[in-house]
Amino acid sequence: EDISQIREFIALNPGLVGFNVTIPHKKTIIPFLDELSPEAIAIGAVNTVKIQHKNASLYLTGYNTDCVGFANSLKEFIRDLTGVKALVLGTGGSSNAVVYALEQLGTEYKKVSREKKPGCLVYDEITPDIIAENKLIINTTPLGMHPNIEGVPPIPYNALTPRHSLYDLVYNPENTVFLQKGKEQGAQTMNGLKMLYGQAEEAFRKFI
Repeated sequence: EDISQIREFIALNPGLVGFNVTIPHKKTIIPFLDELSPEAIAIGAVNTVKIQHKNASLYLTGYNTDCVGFANSLKEFIRDLTGVKALVLGTGGSSNAVVYALEQLGTEYKKVSREKKPGCLVYDEITPDIIAENKLIINTTPLGMHPNIEGVPPIPYNALTPRHSLYDLVYNPENTVFLQKGKEQGAQTMNGLKMLYGQAEEAFRKFI
């Protein structure tokens, strides 16, 4: 919460080349950084900070590797994204990283929010016809995450088919109620573990 604490920690660990940032600090750390990568600017959140020393001064660069982790795992999950349309459940920081990745992949999407927002659907508007049109459904909300494992986004799951794919960014538990409901309808499913590993691998590349 205080840049002086960050600088003190770095000074005490001179071999440190970077660090990761998690919720709830992905946005609050931004004012303390010297530079942001293009994707961090677009997403409005940082999860990776690279430490450098320029002109004898500390220089901190912020990146967002969540979008890379998501994009790579999605391409592994769905080999051919041609013509696939997505529903992105949630409008938080994780949602922004997912949307950025979808835009880079050329995948059409609609965001879904609990409250009416410009450019977003609300859950009450998610009809079976909308589910039929959007074969990829991505949960970016914390619903279903431990310890509140019974939570689930309110969509018409009975409209899902074996042609649908459900991706849940939650990975604890590995098999959320969201994914269970998809499997019951024959949909293919994936949790957020590969995204977690992928963003960590991309962060490591920034450090070396």
